[in-house]
Amino acid sequence: MSYQVLARKWRPKRFADLVGQEHVVRALSNALKEERLHHAYLLTGTRGVGKTTIARILAKSLNCETGTTAEPCGECAACRQIDAGRFVDLLEIDAASNTGIDNIREVLENAQYAPTSGRFKVYIIDEVHMLSKSAFNAMLKTLEEPPAHVKFILATTDPQKVPVTVLSRCLQFSLRNMTPQQVAGHLAHVLQVEGVPNEPAALSLLGRAAAGSMRDALSLLDQAIAYGMGDVREEGVRAMLGAVDRRYLFLLLDALAQADGPRLMAEATQLAERGIGFDSVLSELAVLLQQLALAQTVPEAIPADEPEREAVFALATLISPPDVQLYYQIALHGRKELALAPDEHAGFNMTLLRMLAFHPANAPAQESARPARPAAQPAPGNAAAPVADAHEGSAAARALLAGLANRKPAARPAAQESAPAAEPDPEPARHVPEPEPAPQPVVQPAVASARAVEPPPAAPRAAPVGPVEEALPEEEDDKSGDVLPEDTDWQAAPQDDLPAYLQEAPPLEDEPWQFDGDWHALVSLLGTRLGAARMLAHNAVLKHWNGKRLELAVPASFRHMAARDYQDKLRGALAEQFGGPVDLAVTIEELGMETPAMQDARHRQEQLVKARECLENDPVVRQLVQDLGATLIAETIQPVQEL
Repeated sequence: MSYQVLARKWRPKRFADLVGQEHVVRALSNALKEERLHHAYLLTGTRGVGKTTIARILAKSLNCETGTTAEPCGECAACRQIDAGRFVDLLEIDAASNTGIDNIREVLENAQYAPTSGRFKVYIIDEVHMLSKSAFNAMLKTLEEPPAHVKFILATTDPQKVPVTVLSRCLQFSLRNMTPQQVAGHLAHVLQVEGVPNEPAALSLLGRAAAGSMRDALSLLDQAIAYGMGDVREEGVRAMLGAVDRRYLFLLLDALAQADGPRLMAEATQLAERGIGFDSVLSELAVLLQQLALAQTVPEAIPADEPEREAVFALATLISPPDVQLYYQIALHGRKELALAPDEHAGFNMTLLRMLAFHPANAPAQESARPARPAAQPAPGNAAAPVADAHEGSAAARALLAGLANRKPAARPAAQESAPAAEPDPEPARHVPEPEPAPQPVVQPAVASARAVEPPPAAPRAAPVGPVEEALPEEEDDKSGDVLPEDTDWQAAPQDDLPAYLQEAPPLEDEPWQFDGDWHALVSLLGTRLGAARMLAHNAVLKHWNGKRLELAVPASFRHMAARDYQDKLRGALAEQFGGPVDLAVTIEELGMETPAMQDARHRQEQLVKARECLENDPVVRQLVQDLGATLIAETIQPVQEL
């Protein structure tokens, strides 16, 4: 007995068997029930989504001996002959091999004759976009006004190449790609009926590999059954597809979450030794990062039957949502640039290093590095504290990931293993460099006693207050008459009797900076020192300040900015400004107060309104409008930035 492949054996015979095309089924079923039938249909979509299948079911519905119905019996002679491809009034034309005008002319000449045994003559033209321009022109008149007994069903994977004159004469249906979940569910049903043992994870792999095509999925399922000797197992399907074992991806992201560079490179080397394509690795890594983003923002979107659901949620607690978004984009760009790399392994390693460079544990080290130190060398001791803290806070999640990996993690350097877990600093995320002393101007010995004193200005000008930081040349003899006489002992004279420009300035007192509770002013003062925490500071409001503890509130729309990494960066900037450790607490709530970002936006809007009013009321502008018919384009008016 000859074997029939699953793609042909499981081709749907009625509308109810179709998967993922409910919008098309509903429209066609209602049209058949009400007998509101169009004379030409155009089915578009990628390969394997059911274009030809729907065309054949529609032909059965039109010619079933029980009448025009949305549910053909499948038992009458017409239904059986259509399923077998022997129905005389159903003509399937492959436009890819019959592209010329002669082929179409022959079809159109036969269309005028009545059907032999059926109710309608049905012409199915597959890949219709392959027809020549003259062939399209030849069929336009017949396609617009065919005989009452003729129905055209056109199918194409590239509707952009079909002339608009043809599109306007057809009722068009766009078939959708099936989701991996829909494909996996249908494959599970097929294997249950076929009696083939399987694993859900293996079917999920086949569903993703099919890329929305059910025919491709059934063909891959045939191959998987043969590969597994009658079983469909995850390990065998991964080996057959060359897919990446997701356990290795979990280990990669776990090492990345810990900012463990040596372990990250060791995992990449192990992937290379297994001969796995790095393009596939980056693709699967992007899929996993997308699942992490779902778990962090919309956890209900993760299916309950997802085989690795617990591991996904565990890993989602180790990486902050902004970092997940960044790593996802880096993975996409890394995959696109893989062909430009010296080799795939180097390109993949560079993508991982790029992710590691943006890790929160490395960002403070780069910001606090002194200018004299090379840029590639991080400040010592800055990265250890966040990593140790991550280990303590996520022990349960890491235990789950270690169990999932089911193998020993890569050996870490001896220095890391022997180092005891140190108590984290009050400011683990920021190292404040001491300010460099400003260079002092060189003073000539001849004028050291009267340091950098300029001659008094002329009478019309106001005299400057305090000493001027510019020394006179050593041998310059100024006889302008504006200097004091040589016999004047101005150093011995009382300060009140001296001109203002000769009086000594009062000594500056180094008073400690005091916070007056103006959060907007404090954020402006911090400026670029905020770094990545700028968005958190600008979108927070101050709830309470008692001299040691700052309590901030962030709206729910900025919940992701309240992650621990951003709080650590903000705490470091505040500690530098306050001159000591600052206790910081951030909550998620609405207080009905203006954040610094809101105040800045309101201020800019007020400036813009004033600028527009000034221009609209300007006499010159008004004269130009009245005399020359000029138009003031309000959208182009911008206020001058204050210096």
